[in-house]
Amino acid sequence: MELDQPSTPFVPIEDKRPRVEEPLPVRLVAVEDCRLAAAAGLEWELDDFYIRLLGFERDWAETEIVYRADNHCLRFEILERMREREDLRALGITVPSLGELVLRLIESEIEFVRQRGLVPGMDCLLISDPAGNPLQVSEFRTVM
Repeated sequence: MELDQPSTPFVPIEDKRPRVEEPLPVRLVAVEDCRLAAAAGLEWELDDFYIRLLGFERDWAETEIVYRADNHCLRFEILERMREREDLRALGITVPSLGELVLRLIESEIEFVRQRGLVPGMDCLLISDPAGNPLQVSEFRTVM
């Protein structure tokens, strides 16, 4: 197949609109920023757990350890010695795929409990972060 006219070189036009960042794949089930405690020396383990496994993003501009989710931030108070917890309420976190998270947890050899809900599709994972904070991780589904 031959073209009637010779082709001209393509010159892309620079897009000057501000770039909109993609939303993070993880959300906190909360109405504002959450605070958890961790013992000193667990910073690398916390980074690996929250960034690699769950998909949070670390906010390096802060003076404390802060992980950003799509909707709120998770802030850690670093203590020399862990204090006794006042309650055992788990922090709610939602991820896009519970199945993918299960595979990453098995690969990382992290223990978890799968808790099935009363209605179909309402299952979640109960896990502890490296500091011992209880987490309840569920899957969010977008409604069309």
